[in-house]
Amino acid sequence: MGPDDAAAAGRGHVSVRGTTVSANFDHALAREVLRTELIRIRALIATALLLFVVLWAVDLLDPEGLNRIWRGRFRPFYLTATLIPFILFELWVYGSISRHLKLDRDLWAVRRYLGAMIETSLPTIALAVHIENMGPVQALGFVMPLSYFIFIILSTLRLDFWLSAFTGLVAATELFAMAMLYHPAATADPAPDIWYHSARSMIILLSGILAGAVGVQLRRQFAASIQAATARDRVTNLFGQHVSPQVVERLMVEGTEAASDIRRVAVMFVDFRSFTEAARSRSPQQVVDRLDGAFAVLVEVLDRHGGIVNKFLGDGFMALFGAPLEAPEAAQQAVSAAREMLAAMEHINEASDWRLRIGIGIHFGEVVAGNIGSPRRKEYTVIGDTVNFAARLEQLNKDFNSQLLVSAAVRDARGDEANDAVPVGEVAIRGYDQPMTVWQLG
Repeated sequence: MGPDDAAAAGRGHVSVRGTTVSANFDHALAREVLRTELIRIRALIATALLLFVVLWAVDLLDPEGLNRIWRGRFRPFYLTATLIPFILFELWVYGSISRHLKLDRDLWAVRRYLGAMIETSLPTIALAVHIENMGPVQALGFVMPLSYFIFIILSTLRLDFWLSAFTGLVAATELFAMAMLYHPAATADPAPDIWYHSARSMIILLSGILAGAVGVQLRRQFAASIQAATARDRVTNLFGQHVSPQVVERLMVEGTEAASDIRRVAVMFVDFRSFTEAARSRSPQQVVDRLDGAFAVLVEVLDRHGGIVNKFLGDGFMALFGAPLEAPEAAQQAVSAAREMLAAMEHINEASDWRLRIGIGIHFGEVVAGNIGSPRRKEYTVIGDTVNFAARLEQLNKDFNSQLLVSAAVRDARGDEANDAVPVGEVAIRGYDQPMTVWQLG
């Protein structure tokens, strides 16, 4: 692990403020709408099957009762001619939407409107059968006009205002047309009242508009949920999986800026001493398990002190305090985290036959923080002399047989808390012309 590794990695930008979401947001929302469409179709199929089974059961158990409902002229063919084609149509639509989901494609708007018109016409067909059997007055006052509301209510699952309003318009128009225009010659019912039937149709149209308003509200809630999940995923992708929930929440509230900027941060490098040599005598799984267990504890300590792991570097990592979120006491937090990490490693070693010793170097200063990399792969990172110097400090632990070295900048930033720092003198550091003051903390 070296400073060049720390300064090299490229990282990607995301803004999580307001309504700015990832390029995949609209796509994710469209897929969610298709899923709710499948729920709506399943509900329609279940309703049609239930009606089919109940009517057949009543016809078998009490045919006279069903004949009284239909005024003595019920025929099983009526059920087969209306419900079976409708169920087959809905199954075809269900399969089509499922294929589009599998292919990751959306449905054309024309197909949605055509499907809404075909579905909503089922009660109209059934109403025509009722009028033939009962006459217009009794049929229009019977249950079939109420079945339009089933389609209007379920249209909210389309999450589209205009589709719900269109469903209400089709239902209102067809009901009005049936009331005003369809009059079998055999019936002697009086002429229909245009105002009476207009009021009924207007209520159905208004129901479609209200269902559309509910669908819009549901769509907004879906959008908000997807937006929040997308923003959370971006934060995780941007800063790695080892970002504490508290940091994620703050990033989602405060956001991360697109442009790179200058920040004063505490940079911490952590490395396991002589890990490679010890790993040679152990199986790969033992090596991975030991590293994972130690990293889990150390990252948890970082979380508690407001730090994040910017990148893992083999058997070590680089952590940041003060980026991407401002931290006025970044140096103090870094030192506190380092000391707790040393104590945690001692506790871990007590329960293991593979003792691990870590070295930590901390420097405090200005860095360029931002999203660096290729157009296809960007990640958030910090670069600059502060990063390089922190890496050099960590490496000096080998020379001084120490575990925690900090720079003069860290000591100065700690103020009155710096009395426990022990100077190790002016040290020649590779890559620097002048010797630098280094401090050791216990």
